[in-house]
Amino acid sequence: MNQLQNFNFNNLQVRTVLIESEPWFVVADVAKVIEATNPTDLAKLVDDEDKSRQSLGSGSPKNIINESGLYQILLRSNNRNAKPFRKWVTREVLPTIRKHGAYMTDAKAQDVLNGSGLADLLLQAGQQLKEKELIITEMKPKALFADSVATSQSSILVGHLAKLLRQNGYEIGQNRLFERLRNQSWLSNRKGEDWNMPTQKSLDRGFFEIKETTHNNADGSVRITKTPKVTGKGQIYFVNKFLQELES
Repeated sequence: MNQLQNFNFNNLQVRTVLIESEPWFVVADVAKVIEATNPTDLAKLVDDEDKSRQSLGSGSPKNIINESGLYQILLRSNNRNAKPFRKWVTREVLPTIRKHGAYMTDAKAQDVLNGSGLADLLLQAGQQLKEKELIITEMKPKALFADSVATSQSSILVGHLAKLLRQNGYEIGQNRLFERLRNQSWLSNRKGEDWNMPTQKSLDRGFFEIKETTHNNADGSVRITKTPKVTGKGQIYFVNKFLQELES
């Protein structure tokens, strides 16, 4: 059974659980931090693959979200606690989970090693290593964007995405961004009607959508145009992807 781990943010308890070495957060606790009155409605903001409902210890099943789901909620919140909570999670909680396999400061880790908890710690570590490598080697690319851009839930044009990138220090124009997205197989490079349309890969990942617009011509005929638009999920992914290139 996955064991709940508690930590404290501004005297508010936030419970987490490691599932296959990935931290998940109890939605009801996140709701208290950002002063959301309905945790169920809050969970509806999260993509299906980033949330779950599980029985954790005693009591009824609880809605939980992974790191990606947490960012989806915090990016859309205007509450004063959202930004400091997000920074605290990304800069303190997650790094210590990855370092120790639990939320544990260096001082707390030393206390455990010096005390009677060493055997329990080694047992827990052994169990986690059997399931999956203890340290998560790849961090989801959302914290960088979260620190600089509060994205909306609406989809945007590729030209607007280029503007977001420039605002965050990555110099690129619309045409060059289209070219990059085609070269990386996110957009089609097939000439004709499919030119610059989202590929099946980008649609399956939920990064793009196609907006169809109907135009009534003067002769009474109808013309339909298709426009690729970057979803909120895609905005987070691509801004972080390109910003990480600047850091490498």
